[in-house]
Formats: sequence, C-alpha cells, structure tokens
Amino acid sequence: MAHSFTPASSSKPGPNQPVLDTDAVWQARVDLAACFRMAARHGLEEGICNHFSALVPGYDDLFIVNPYGYAFRELTASKLLVCDFDGHVVSGEGQPEATAFYIHARIHKALPRAKVAFHTHMPYATALSMTEGPPLIFAGQTALKFYGRTAVDENYNGLALDNREGDRIAGAIGDADIVFMKHHGVMVLAPTIAEAWDDLYYLERACEVQCLALSTGRKVVPVAPEIAEAAYRQMRDGDAESARLHLEAVKRMLDAEEPAYRT
Repeated sequence: MAHSFTPASSSKPGPNQPVLDTDAVWQARVDLAACFRMAARHGLEEGICNHFSALVPGYDDLFIVNPYGYAFRELTASKLLVCDFDGHVVSGEGQPEATAFYIHARIHKALPRAKVAFHTHMPYATALSMTEGPPLIFAGQTALKFYGRTAVDENYNGLALDNREGDRIAGAIGDADIVFMKHHGVMVLAPTIAEAWDDLYYLERACEVQCLALSTGRKVVPVAPEIAEAAYRQMRDGDAESARLHLEAVKRMLDAEEPAYRT
C-alpha cells in the first residue's frame, strides 16, 4: 500500500544549509518520536502507511516526517527525516513515503497555521469516514472537544501521488483542525506537536464510543447545540497546557518502558 518517493527535481538544496543541531530541533524530533511510539501502542497506525509531520522550529519551509518503510514502533528521534517542500531530504537517511510527501508538504505550504499534521487510518475514525453523513455526532462529552473544528473531505480521489491531490486535500481543509477524509482516514492539524497528539488521541476515543453507541441499534442523541458550544469553550480553555502535560506523561511512560525513542 505504501509507495516509495522520488523528488520531481534532481537538483539539491543550495549551499546555505539550515542549522538543524539546535536544542529546539532535537526536542521536536524527540516529541514526534514519542507520538509515533504511543500511537503504535494504541493501534492508531496502519502498517508503514501513516505519517506525522511537523515544521522544523525556526523554518517555515522544512518539515520533519517519518521515513518510508518503518513502522511507528521502530522510530526514534534520529531516524526522522527533514525534508523541504521540493522533496529533498535535508537531513536523515532514506526518503519519505510518497503520499506522506504529497499530502504533508502541500498542507504545510498552503496552510502556514498547520505547524503539525498527523495523518492516520486509525480504526474508529476511519470507520466513521466511510459512513453516510457527517462522521462525528456530538453526543459524547469527549466529542465536544471537536465541536465546530471539523471538516469533511468528501471527494476521495485515490492515492495522493502528485501535487494536485495534495493541493486538493489542502484546499478542502478550510479553517478546520480535524479533517475526516471520506473512505480514507483522518488528518489532525495543530500549532504544536503536543496539541496534535492530544487531538489525535481524543478523536479516536470519541469515535470509538460513538461506534459503540451506534452498535446498540438505538438512536444516538446529540447534545443540544448551545450546551455543546459551551462545553467546547470549557474544554478549549487551557487545552494547550493540558496537551503539553498529556505529552509529558506519554514521554514519562516511554522513558520507563522503551526509552530508545529518544535516541
């Protein structure tokens, strides 16, 4: 299912190389590696096909992404790649997976607010992307974290193997943070790695309980819009700090049980 990637242009980046050996860049690598490892623990990935990316701190035209051919649970901070928007690997060994490049490069380029982009085929959210109508019903408290923040890309067009499909996906996002990609999976956009992880985790939890509720065969009753809006605002107040603490907890668990992610 995954595809190897070759840059359209064979030209290499110029002599003015970015400075990538800073503490901020290394911390971004460590945080992203932690997200890969914990996503694997929760079964949020699919083989070697899914991808997380984050803009390199201090640069708006370079992004960190996982290399082609690795499962999430294998990734470490040093194995992650730094790529430019033309597909050149500026740092690291290997290449990005083809759809990872064409989706993530175009999203980061078209949507500067999307500092971080997590794309998965996680089971419950993907299942709801295959159903008729809006995927997420705002019926459970966890789902209200995403009230007014979702979009649906209705026009599945096969694999993203060129810039046109990446641009089409980027154009379908609008102002949303959470994108259900019909017949495909989900995309989570965020200003920080911690917030992307927090949203990805709780989105799958919200989708899981919705699937369980639907499986009863009884009608799932949405929360009244005014209550949903109020609860959303309550949840978003302090959300960035809660997300930071969530990721710190993830790293403490990994430090105790599989600290190699930091290498």
